[in-house]
Amino acid sequence: MPISRFLVISLGNPSPYLGTLHSAGHLALEAVQRLLSPDQPPFIPERYGKRTALASAGPRYIFLQSPTLMNVSGPWVATAWKDVVRDQGEGPLGLPLVLVHDDLEEDLGVVKVKHWKSSHRGHNGVKSVHASLDMGQYPGALWARVSVGIGRPEGRDRSTVSEYVLRKMSRWEKSTIQDQAAPGVVRALMELEQKWS
Repeated sequence: MPISRFLVISLGNPSPYLGTLHSAGHLALEAVQRLLSPDQPPFIPERYGKRTALASAGPRYIFLQSPTLMNVSGPWVATAWKDVVRDQGEGPLGLPLVLVHDDLEEDLGVVKVKHWKSSHRGHNGVKSVHASLDMGQYPGALWARVSVGIGRPEGRDRSTVSEYVLRKMSRWEKSTIQDQAAPGVVRALMELEQKWS
């Protein structure tokens, strides 16, 4: 049966951390929406998962930006997915889910498709989603992750990494994510669509 729609959710942080490297997933998804326009409408505030989130609901993709803090995003992602499944009336296996998030292990702007169950590698947002949305409860579900590289500081201690991901992106970092990562995310979505068709 052909897939009619995809749910794509980006992880990040709300203000005052919206423009930080940890919110690279949000920035990339916003740039993807512009690339796919006019088929993909602009983001507007809408109600999903019992909260107001920025959403872009097009004929092929429903883009949502998680409105919660990164480290506790799992419960909202799970509720939003279940709400959209219910509203679409297709059942849990008929609505693929793609999670877009930042990745410290890849260079800035590098996009990778990852298996849903692959290691979170210390990413607390992915860890929270994994804890809240168990693939074992939905055998055959079409779920995947798309990571957006943000580079990594030289120091590996928790404090240095935290400062790095929560600092404001420079103009160059923003443009790299918009100009390089966004087309990579589009290619990743097309790759997943071909794989799942």
